[in-house]
Amino acid sequence: MNTSSNTLLDIKDLEVYVGAIRILRKINLYVKKGEIVGLLGRNGAGKTTTIKAIIGLRKVIKGKIIFDGKDITNLSPEKRIILGIGYQPEDIKIFPDLTVKENLDVPMIIRNIKDRDHEYERIFKILPEIKDLLHRKGSQLSGGQRKMIALGRALAYNPKLLLLDEPFEGLAPVVVSRLFKAFYDIKQEGISILYAESNIRTMSIADRIYVIERGEIIFQGTYEELINNEKVLRVVGR
Repeated sequence: MNTSSNTLLDIKDLEVYVGAIRILRKINLYVKKGEIVGLLGRNGAGKTTTIKAIIGLRKVIKGKIIFDGKDITNLSPEKRIILGIGYQPEDIKIFPDLTVKENLDVPMIIRNIKDRDHEYERIFKILPEIKDLLHRKGSQLSGGQRKMIALGRALAYNPKLLLLDEPFEGLAPVVVSRLFKAFYDIKQEGISILYAESNIRTMSIADRIYVIERGEIIFQGTYEELINNEKVLRVVGR
């Protein structure tokens, strides 16, 4: 287990079953404070299960999840959010009949925030485009706009760590570049990010990368080390 005082999330020997099938096999990974970490893998490799296990949506059979020095392995998702974990699922779940402002208000209501202006400004600093969309309904947003709103809503929980599942999936390159800038700005705010993706090109923003295949971590390193590792590239594609 990583014992550095700068470690925010530390996962040791994580095993998760879905029914009788073991999906994750002794997963070990860590995220430092203010670090961007990518989890790369093909569809079905175990990325989403890893993210869901961290937020508490998949039961851990063996292993530990330590967050900010606390063992959260058996805590509910709600308690993990309160401790400072934000979550953006792959299927986004923007409320279509609510305005963007109302979507952003949901986590603030959960946090019992009365004066929300400061929270809005903090989100607008990272995602200024949201300001012009506040009165638009969720059903009226493009795919890229929905991703930004989902990210803004995750930020509204005031997290120490953001868990993002396929945040770049299906987006045009110009939108991916815009979200890269948002990731950098989030990091500058001292917030850590762990994001799961299947496209290797989206890993270039990460400080470190883990590659998962068939529920096991098969690589850890930088983007440069990844693109120069022919054995791993044959597994995940180029």
